[in-house]
Amino acid sequence: MNTSLKGVRPLDYALTAVLVALAVLLGVANATAGDDPGTAHAMDSRSWLILPVLVLAAVPILWRRRAVLPALAVSILVFAASLPMFGWITRCGLGLPLAIAYAYAVARFAGPASRQVIGVVGVVVLELVVLVEDASTGGLGALGIGLPLAALAYGAGVVVNTLADRRAAGSTLAPERVSA
Repeated sequence: MNTSLKGVRPLDYALTAVLVALAVLLGVANATAGDDPGTAHAMDSRSWLILPVLVLAAVPILWRRRAVLPALAVSILVFAASLPMFGWITRCGLGLPLAIAYAYAVARFAGPASRQVIGVVGVVVLELVVLVEDASTGGLGALGIGLPLAALAYGAGVVVNTLADRRAAGSTLAPERVSA
């Protein structure tokens, strides 16, 4: 087994596949978009190169259990690099679902409080980078939707993590309960 995939579970592959599919759909939509008066801002680019860039932004979620903070950092960097490369295009269709997935993953897998804080800040930065030049939303206005959804996902991750910890703690038998 490839060591870079150690600890990756079937659900991680499924989540990554869904996000990569979103990336492909969004990349195709950006490349084939016409002049749409319904967008909040005119598109600056219709380059097909956005497709692999969006896929590259989505793939790191695969390592959410093993290294959620580095994975989040890679996604942020890829989206940040896309700003000067492509300008005003639609990123929110991938970026916001990705931020929500990362918010849950930070709560579940980041570990101690200091890493949780770094992860939450990273999720906010991801949303900012995604929306700052998003042609569909016109900028940061969609934070009013993205941040509450990420907060809900983070809360769900905290609840699931707490339940998993309780289940793990309850599965061990106390010495006085073990019969000789």
